[in-house]
Amino acid sequence: MDIDTTAPAFSRKEIIINAPVEKVWQIQTDIEHWNKWQPDITSAKLEGVLEAGTIFRWKAKGLNIVSTLHTVKPHTQIGWSGLSLGMLAIHNWMFEARGETTHVITEESLSGWLTRLMIFFNPRFLESSLEASLKNLKFKAENN
Repeated sequence: MDIDTTAPAFSRKEIIINAPVEKVWQIQTDIEHWNKWQPDITSAKLEGVLEAGTIFRWKAKGLNIVSTLHTVKPHTQIGWSGLSLGMLAIHNWMFEARGETTHVITEESLSGWLTRLMIFFNPRFLESSLEASLKNLKFKAENN
C-alpha cells in the first residue's frame, strides 16, 4: 500500500544504519518492544503473528492507535495503516542490505481533522517524527 501523497501531511526520510539488515529488521518488527527504544510509545500489542492483516494496538504521544499490517516482506518491507482520534495514517518502512550496513527508508501520510490541527501548530511535526524514529532505530541497532 502506498502512502497518500494528497493527504494534508506526508513525508519520506532515510538513514544508513551500521548494522546488518537482519538486526535492524528484528528491532523494527518486534512491535511489542517498541516502547523500549521509542520514547513516544508507551505500549504496543500485536494481536497475532507478523503478517499482512494482523492488527496491533499501541499508544503513542497519548493517542490510542489501532493499526493493521498491510505488508510484511522479511528483511525488506513492513507497512501498516492506522486509525486514531481524528487521524488516518499509512506508514511504510523499507530495508536494503548494503554489506554490514542497512539503508532504511520510512514514509508516512496522515489525513483527518487532527492532522490539520497539528499542521497548524507545527508544520514539520511529521518530518520531525520520522527523523526521530530513524535516529532511535539507528541508536538501538548500533548500540545493542
